[in-house]
Amino acid sequence: MDYKNLEVFDADMASYSDAKKVDDVSLICAADVTPEAINWLWNGWLAKGKFHIFAGMAGTGKTTISIALASIITNGGKFPDGQKSPVGNVLIWSGEDSIKDTLTPRLIASGADLSKVHFIGDTFKNKEIQSFDPATDMQALLVKASSIKDLALLIIDPIVNAVAGDSHKNGEVRRALQPIVEFGEKLNCAVLGITHFSKGGQGKDPMERVTGSLAFAALARVVLATAKTDDEKSKRIFCRAKSNVGLDNGGFEYDINQKEVLQGIFTSYVSFGDAVEGSARELLAEPDNRFGGGEGGSAVDDAKAFLIELLSGGEMASKSIENEAKEADISKSSLRRAKNSLNIKVSKSKLDGRWYWRLFNTETIEGAQHAHINNVNTLSNMPNINTDVMEF
Repeated sequence: MDYKNLEVFDADMASYSDAKKVDDVSLICAADVTPEAINWLWNGWLAKGKFHIFAGMAGTGKTTISIALASIITNGGKFPDGQKSPVGNVLIWSGEDSIKDTLTPRLIASGADLSKVHFIGDTFKNKEIQSFDPATDMQALLVKASSIKDLALLIIDPIVNAVAGDSHKNGEVRRALQPIVEFGEKLNCAVLGITHFSKGGQGKDPMERVTGSLAFAALARVVLATAKTDDEKSKRIFCRAKSNVGLDNGGFEYDINQKEVLQGIFTSYVSFGDAVEGSARELLAEPDNRFGGGEGGSAVDDAKAFLIELLSGGEMASKSIENEAKEADISKSSLRRAKNSLNIKVSKSKLDGRWYWRLFNTETIEGAQHAHINNVNTLSNMPNINTDVMEF
């Protein structure tokens, strides 16, 4: 607007000031600021007081890796590059995985000090019990979590649940994530938000592949990512996709393995391997096309690649698969056809009464997808599995 009339300008500014009125604004002179170094939990990867995003395709073990990092922190162990972690407590909220049959067994498998891991449970208002909602309950959590001594890491899985509005709108995402950012700053702990890569983004900048608004990756000071390489050993890659506070390249190979942590309780854990060099775009460019899915492939091809990724580390509950497929924009019909094509075994567990999917044999997969899957555990000897097959 052309303000040639100063009276009109003054009137408009007065109206704006009334709408946004505050008592005062502080100004800070740079000469009065004492510089501080980044307080690293894991130098170059996890920074205390900072917000991080951890993204990747479904089935690459993002939650399992996060559990492995939590284990390292609770034990004061060594990160994949040999750096020693300071001992700290970890706080976890999951909107998808069960505390009893998924998260705690994985913590045990990774060797975590369980006394230093805390799960976020229900909330209480006017004597009513409600599920914790990261979109509305972060202030109450801040008060409660302030009593945890040496809190080093907060894991939120999935981070998109923190957005009550449209997760594709930058403004709404930034406003929704601000309480989470402030949580990390006030309690001086790293915050790790887990999310997915969007389908069909191969070859794009990793920041553009994070599901939802670009604000998720933009607001994060560090973005971590996972992918699966196309080599003979079918190794997975854990890497840095972005960093505003350090280097933004390089990563580590890792495998997802299965073991029995208690009688009849099988779960997955991560074992890290060699360091790898290169930018995230280079490291993430090829893996998602190796099965013929992604851009240019059919919906069923995409679903096959999705299921191989998801189940290569072991069996998984049918409901969890459906949720992951929905996040990856895979229809139920494509999922069902892919399941039949890959000869996936579906069985009901006597332990929890849930249905589980597992890859039945690697020859079918390799013949159909030209893949080299060498770490598939069919768990055929599990004593508590009912082999009645459920029709999906």
